[in-house]
Amino acid sequence: MENVQRNTKGELLPIEEIKDMNIYEITFSPTGGTKKVADFLATELSQEIRCIDLSNGNEDFHKFSLTNEDTAIVAIPSYSGRVPSTAAERIAKIQGNGAKAVIVCVYGNRAYEDTLVELQDIAQQAGFSVIGAVVAIAEHSIAHRYATNRPDKEDYEHLRAFAEQIGNKLRRNDFSTPAIPGNRPYRKAAPTGIVPKVTKACIQCGLCASKCPVGAIDKNNPAKVNKKVCISCMRCITVCPHHARKVNGLLLAIVNMMLKKACTVRKECELYL
Repeated sequence: MENVQRNTKGELLPIEEIKDMNIYEITFSPTGGTKKVADFLATELSQEIRCIDLSNGNEDFHKFSLTNEDTAIVAIPSYSGRVPSTAAERIAKIQGNGAKAVIVCVYGNRAYEDTLVELQDIAQQAGFSVIGAVVAIAEHSIAHRYATNRPDKEDYEHLRAFAEQIGNKLRRNDFSTPAIPGNRPYRKAAPTGIVPKVTKACIQCGLCASKCPVGAIDKNNPAKVNKKVCISCMRCITVCPHHARKVNGLLLAIVNMMLKKACTVRKECELYL
């Protein structure tokens, strides 16, 4: 048997070149958990990776235009069972032009509900052809006691196996869309409302303001936050080198109590092909 595959134009393509295909990694990951998953999948599939950071509020996403020869990993966290509205708006600006997409939903071990099916719709509306979907778990961005240190070794073993199956599907030129779980219409989006507060440790370095995905923090006065703009992504807490931003202790205790029942049992990664 000839050790080759064909691309979408019917041209012969060596398997070695398939391994080295360009992968666009399109990721919204304010606290880094989603990016860990996307990075791992991307490097398992290719050595040539182009990153588009949906968390960068200063980026012009209209300038990104893919082709039907490209493959993209589109990864976002689940916010109360939905795609973060900021990520949805930015994905919609990218021109998919028939590029194959593996959509990835990462959640904090509670539930992802309608996130994956909503992400499928958003990607398809942007012109992507969804050929696979992955669900993974990362440490909860607010209640860190849940899914602590995940993705872990077991998760990465699952993700490695998933990447191999995704690669095999691409090699077969099988660009079919899998059945993806979720409901249409989607569940009602939950309000955010958890706005980190500044502590006395703040030296007003401005890093939190420059890294905020939605520009909710005043660059001249980091203690000032536009609560209507803040999406409770917790990036300001993650990037602060002085640990000078925190969630109110009582509010955090309530969140932990509300999540306890749903988050106690370990959830596992899922693949849809």
